Amino acid sequence: MKFVVASDSFKGSLTSRDCIRLLTERANAYFPNSQVLGIPMADGGEGTTEAVLAAVGGFLRKVVVQGPLGDAVQASYGILEDGSAVMEMSASSGLTLVEPERRSPLYASSYGTGQMILDALNHGVRVMTISLGGSATNDGGIGAMAALGVQFKDETGKPLNPIGASLEHIREIDQTGMDPRLQETQVRVMCDVTNPLCGENGATYVFGGQKGGTPEELDALEAGMKNYARVLCRTVGEDVGNLPGSGAAGGMAASLRAFCHASVVSGIETVLSLVEFDRKAKEASLVITGEGCLDGQSANGKVVFGIGQHCRRLGVPAVALVGGLKAAEEEVRTYGIQKVYALTEGGIPVETAIAHAEELYRLRADRLFQDFKESL
Repeated sequence: MKFVVASDSFKGSLTSRDCIRLLTERANAYFPNSQVLGIPMADGGEGTTEAVLAAVGGFLRKVVVQGPLGDAVQASYGILEDGSAVMEMSASSGLTLVEPERRSPLYASSYGTGQMILDALNHGVRVMTISLGGSATNDGGIGAMAALGVQFKDETGKPLNPIGASLEHIREIDQTGMDPRLQETQVRVMCDVTNPLCGENGATYVFGGQKGGTPEELDALEAGMKNYARVLCRTVGEDVGNLPGSGAAGGMAASLRAFCHASVVSGIETVLSLVEFDRKAKEASLVITGEGCLDGQSANGKVVFGIGQHCRRLGVPAVALVGGLKAAEEEVRTYGIQKVYALTEGGIPVETAIAHAEELYRLRADRLFQDFKESL
């Protein structure tokens, strides 16, 4: 009997490795000498680097970079065994790096993400995958590009401080100093949002508020972003700001597309490809996946949806063990998931489920394996 465990973490309670450990323990209780293959999972957001490294090997490289508000922070990214890199923007320019009372998209910069990319270039990386979730910035990505040698100048030709407040003052973009190695580097951006750079559905109005922006600041940032979009289009000859997903991470996706010719790819699909999920799961007796909360948003690039779709194509049965269930099981079955087990079953409050996650996870795992045994 071969089981594949490919679960996302349950934020605040269980890591992906915890899920693998507990399911391995219960699988062996019901099916002695069974083979359990654990694949830590993430959807292209937080935890992606760790999950990919655990699955395919490589090492974590640490580097000191400039945080969102200019403080030095220690970021890390993964260099895989094939020499490619996986990194999360949140490690260098993330919202969690700034105390809530200090958050300000007007003054935050993505400069540290550019430094992380530069460090990878210096270590010979020419293929990199960048996750854009969880940024503290709304600077259109000019901070990162400035770290890579691009200059954003005002009407007098003076280089601007690459922060959100400078977007409205950009009149010229000078690429002559941009690191030439970027032209021989393949950059993939993991992103599951479709927001453009500007407008009511753009980077500023959709995401700027959660980064600390007041309504007045958001209006100023939006005006600046529209100006940047115009100058960017004039500079590179393409309206990248209107491409779906260009508003991701405060507009970082737009700059990566414009200056690094980055492709925008699905987070979960990219992770599944990097960890070679299909090869590892194609002969499984059962695949067990999961995430903290399975709801209506899970079809938008989340782990359970992605795993279910792949298992259905492979013809492999899949079930999910999740923290909470807020989607109809009929809907979940359309994902390719045959059955869902939730820690909050029976009306257990979320707070209780989090506090007793390991105990409840074991109980649900027992029922899962009992049901599977009875189905054979």
